[in-house]
Amino acid sequence: MSVINSKLLKRQRRRNRIRAKISGTQERPRLSVFKSNKGLYLQLIDDSAGKTLVSARMNELKNNAKGVKKTDKGFELGKLLAAKAKEKGIEKIVFDRGGFKFHGRVKAVADGAKEGGLVF
Repeated sequence: MSVINSKLLKRQRRRNRIRAKISGTQERPRLSVFKSNKGLYLQLIDDSAGKTLVSARMNELKNNAKGVKKTDKGFELGKLLAAKAKEKGIEKIVFDRGGFKFHGRVKAVADGAKEGGLVF
């Protein structure tokens, strides 16, 4: 087994452990975070209906220029998702870090969503 596969397996195990404990509802959807090397993708998911209510990705940002830190983009993306959620009438959420450690871009997303008015 290569190092890459073992890292991926560890993240998937953490993700499954987290998902066993939390789920989203219509009143309190789950904020799912996925990050790749180039992008960051957020979704508010209603697990009871199996639908994505609101989504945001890094390409939607206005200040997506080079030279801006990825953590700063994550903060802005969290605020953007919070604004979209407010339009749909969503104020309370459950945070799902997707098996990633809660620091860097993932923490910046959470801080941006909190500043945007979402309650965890």
